[in-house]
Amino acid sequence: MLKVRNLCKQYPNFYLDNISFDLPKGYIMGFIGMNGSGKTTTLKSILNIVHPDSGNIQILGLDNLKDETQIKKRIGFMLGTFDYYPKTKISKITAIYRDFFDNWDEEKYNLYLHRFKLDPNKKISELSAGMRVKYGITLALSHNAELLILDEPTSGLDPLARDDLLDLFREIIADGNTSILFSTHITSDLDKCADYILMIKNGKIIQNTTKDELIDSHALISGKKSELTDEIKAKMIALKQSSLGFKGLIKREFIKNSDLVIEKPNLEDIMIFYNLGGNQ
Repeated sequence: MLKVRNLCKQYPNFYLDNISFDLPKGYIMGFIGMNGSGKTTTLKSILNIVHPDSGNIQILGLDNLKDETQIKKRIGFMLGTFDYYPKTKISKITAIYRDFFDNWDEEKYNLYLHRFKLDPNKKISELSAGMRVKYGITLALSHNAELLILDEPTSGLDPLARDDLLDLFREIIADGNTSILFSTHITSDLDKCADYILMIKNGKIIQNTTKDELIDSHALISGKKSELTDEIKAKMIALKQSSLGFKGLIKREFIKNSDLVIEKPNLEDIMIFYNLGGNQ
């Protein structure tokens, strides 16, 4: 579905360093990392909005450079909130947008308008940030896209609307023919819906695995300061210390017979501690 190989992009103060990953058909991949880590640059490179210095990208078995027009008719994408043409009505923007897609599905478009409670007679400037996201998602979903590439799609949505959107993502991939790649800083969303996790730090991929494998292979450990031996400290990815004790992230394989408190981490725990520590 999506293959990225050795993607590099040099900026004056940032380097996207040999990004490689695969997204199989019928799955959701969550792309996580701190602000400025390279998520948006990677997504824009896939879409040929940013021109990488080197690397190869295949989408739906096609080359993202040679076959760009054909690819973009078969994928849906949204980068940030829909802020284009703020004084134009939704209905007018859609009338222009639909002409670009051979597989435009008017019935599906109206279904999403109803689901998201979008009024086609409203101007973009009259929509809240959350409603603009919903409109962008509606356009991305209304031409039977085989791959969705979304940058922070749940940003600005209230918890109920976010939950509805995540349910929709699971519905979309249920037929096994559609995949979704989306970046987010709301890692709890990925706890609910992601199959794979791609984690980036300072322009480098530091985790690329299934969500379950990533979580199951790590553990949170905590205890009193007196229990923090040099051996344990050396094996930890990162830790936080206070006057009461310590808490940190460690690979589960390094836990032996220990009296320390051991807990299962969530994706936010893992992202935070990896960014506190090294690139283990």
